[in-house]
Amino acid sequence: QTPANAQIVHSGAACNVNDDNISERIYTIKEGYTLVLQCIVKGHPRPQVRWTKTAGSASDKFQETSIYNETLRIEGIQRVQGGRYYCKADNGVGVAAIKSIRVDVQYLDTPVLTVHQTISDVRGSYYQEKTVFLRCTVNSNPPARFIWKRGNILIEQSKDNGVDIYEPLYTQGETKVLKLKNLRPKDFADYTCQVSVRNVCNIEDKSVTFRLTNATTPPMIRLSVNDTVVVVDPGQDVLLNCEIMAGFPAPTVTWSRYPGPLPLSAQVRGPMLFLRAVTPADAGFYNCSAVNNVGNPARKNVNLIVRTMTNLTFQITPDSNKDSETIQMGRDLKLSCHVDATPQDKVNYSWYKNSAPVFNSESLIILRSDPDMAPGTSSLEIIDMKFRDLATYSCMANFPGSRVPELRVDVNISQNGVSPPVLSVPPGGQVVSVQEGGNTELVCLVVDGKPRPPVLWSRAEKDLLMPGGRSVTETPDGRLRMRNVSRDMMGVYRCQTAPYNGLNIKRREAQVQLNVQYPPILDPVFQDLRSRNYQMVTLRCAVLRSNPPRLTDIRWFRNGEFIRIPMPDLKETPELQFKLEPRNNGSYECRVSNSIGMSTCTFNVSTKPYNAEFYFDTPNPVRIQKGNNYSYNLQWTQRDPEATDPIIGFWLIVRKNKQNVLLKQIDLRGKEPEKGVLMSHTISDLKIPLAYEVRLAPITTYCTGDYISRTIQYSEPYTYPRPSDHVCGFEDERICGFSQDRSDVFDWTRQNHLTQNPKRSANTGPETDRSGTKEGYYMYIEASRPRVQGDKARLLSPLFNVTSVRGPKGSGRVPYCVSFYYHMKGKHIGTLNVLLRVRSIASHTTVDSEVWTKSGHQGPDWKRALFDVSPSGPFQIVFEGIRGPSFEGDIAIDDVSITIGKCKQENTVASAGKTGKSFKGWEM
Repeated sequence: QTPANAQIVHSGAACNVNDDNISERIYTIKEGYTLVLQCIVKGHPRPQVRWTKTAGSASDKFQETSIYNETLRIEGIQRVQGGRYYCKADNGVGVAAIKSIRVDVQYLDTPVLTVHQTISDVRGSYYQEKTVFLRCTVNSNPPARFIWKRGNILIEQSKDNGVDIYEPLYTQGETKVLKLKNLRPKDFADYTCQVSVRNVCNIEDKSVTFRLTNATTPPMIRLSVNDTVVVVDPGQDVLLNCEIMAGFPAPTVTWSRYPGPLPLSAQVRGPMLFLRAVTPADAGFYNCSAVNNVGNPARKNVNLIVRTMTNLTFQITPDSNKDSETIQMGRDLKLSCHVDATPQDKVNYSWYKNSAPVFNSESLIILRSDPDMAPGTSSLEIIDMKFRDLATYSCMANFPGSRVPELRVDVNISQNGVSPPVLSVPPGGQVVSVQEGGNTELVCLVVDGKPRPPVLWSRAEKDLLMPGGRSVTETPDGRLRMRNVSRDMMGVYRCQTAPYNGLNIKRREAQVQLNVQYPPILDPVFQDLRSRNYQMVTLRCAVLRSNPPRLTDIRWFRNGEFIRIPMPDLKETPELQFKLEPRNNGSYECRVSNSIGMSTCTFNVSTKPYNAEFYFDTPNPVRIQKGNNYSYNLQWTQRDPEATDPIIGFWLIVRKNKQNVLLKQIDLRGKEPEKGVLMSHTISDLKIPLAYEVRLAPITTYCTGDYISRTIQYSEPYTYPRPSDHVCGFEDERICGFSQDRSDVFDWTRQNHLTQNPKRSANTGPETDRSGTKEGYYMYIEASRPRVQGDKARLLSPLFNVTSVRGPKGSGRVPYCVSFYYHMKGKHIGTLNVLLRVRSIASHTTVDSEVWTKSGHQGPDWKRALFDVSPSGPFQIVFEGIRGPSFEGDIAIDDVSITIGKCKQENTVASAGKTGKSFKGWEM
């Protein structure tokens, strides 16, 4: 097994891809183009790839639907989708590999030009009545360049004392102001603001023109209604006219609404907004805006309120000073009336006694707005109640002058007509049991009392909501009906008498327990179990939860047929034990039941070996053969080979166009596969450039396992170099087979003069490669953020296999000459180490030893280093760059060669540009 490794490559419509000064790749793309990023992964088993995104104005939808795929494709990318994209590759071995790339979406909107008589962010205190400011604003990425023209003539501040061009404070480059000082006759003209992003991503320039005259004025408007609040009845038509009082050029009028958009029925005719037959849903703040790009937009608002009136309720409050719950003669009594209305403060309440209007008197007091009740509540207080006060009282609520129907509620006050309620749960209703998914009702009845109030239901646990999502549910008859009951609805429910439509006294309450019954919950739901033949196998099916908890039956089945065994103990964990033989492989089920239903544990029990797992990271699997043929080195591992009978071989099938072209049994010759150890087989005589489907299955003495499949295809083989007299100048993206060390902190970066970041640190790093050409590449470490002192980056050479090379007489080792150029300019330069990494063939371990080192500032020129090494086996050369105390510490290397034989002594210092650059790339 090897941990996951990842690399992001791009295709699609990229404008440019480069590295910035913190070694992060930047993918530049034009808005509306297609983004394609591919995550190239290595690792065994094959890693799973997940794409996520952060930074920028991230799309929530993208983050919720993370893409599990090696290729990320976004059609018609928008600016809000720019940001940092992460590719995470994980195969469960070690730490997951994460790579990132920043996507920079480029765009240029049409600019907006506005004219102002004065401006808040004008520099200094200069102001004249005849001074005009033309403000040009644009949204773009990268920041746009602005050009001002009067007519067709470019305006240059240095050549015209009457103008001033500047960028206002805090506008971050998206605004330019043209200031016309003390207007002259020639200043009345056409002005053009042209914006450009210098044709990046082939984005063309855009412009806007404004004609400035002595009649130019900002807009003024007035509404056809005088009040800022308009109250209407439902069904009424509403016409709002936004009249333009002034403005040149002619202003454009728009209507909007908050919250939400304009109603679908709204008709906009120029400055007029027409709403036909309004409903309560049409209420809101309507805004009229007039814009002509002169001064600030003119705005007027009106709050449209549509009258509504619903749910008229009453309350009977006995003498609160005496803690009374009944009507008693000689004591006070209060009747209250409340309606839910819009607008609440415009409701008019009227009280009647036996249909006759009630007026304030010594014994009857009307409170238009009772301070002791909810806002908008009217009360009638009966003082020192007498027999004459026993009557039917009516409360009527209406909007004066409105067509909204009035509402009325009657309350009968008599000695026998008012009594406290009695709340009761029917016998047997304290606990209600229901099967999950079924329907039921909880019952809590008002069995006595006049008048009988509604019943309010809530959860006894205060943090839990009712099934409908509310905290309280009202039921007029005390019956709470529940549908499609789930186990999360199980618990205690509280029922209470409502404080309205009845006596306003201490609430009566009771509780009902809802018991949701469901079949047993088992573990495991499914298990794949492999074993050797004639071994004892134990299957266990654990019961995690069950309601009711008492089990009624446990049965075992093999391939659907009942297994006759003694009746198991229903209080113990279900268990089946047997000796596995070729005849009893198959699917086993444990079916566990309670009085509600049955659940199943399923076990796939087999002596089949587990599937093999292909290894996808084989270096150079393709080899050229004679006759336009190629061979492919197929590698794989066997998952848990000791779980079943010994694996004696593998079946290999090679197909082309779904037809078998090779059926072969791979004999292991008595060597059993080991867990995590690679196995190989070379498939020969494949035709260039065809691709083939390969299927592989393990074989034991008893059976054949399941086949796995993959596609192999021809690719130009890349041969790792042998030590030679030629030089690697890192000109090719494959960098001559060099690779980044996975165990370091950051990576070396391939760069040339043309790809350098223009914002890089100026006092460190090379200007060009070793030969002095701008096109030539080199490798370097970037010392800027987020790097800190001591961070290491290691670059590994290819592995050189030197076991077949013999050394000079009397020596078992062959000397090699390592030569390279280095550049270490800067006051914060750290250390450059060169390590010899020798691999042990027997133990598969590596040993590093330092063979060269240099620290600190070494001058502005490229310098050459060369030295001898005599490795004892296959080896690599490791370039280790260590970051110094601060950011002026870039280290670079170039023109690396590793040749057989000792180094020839020569001048070890060479300035860049003094000699031509050697052939770049290893000799193949």
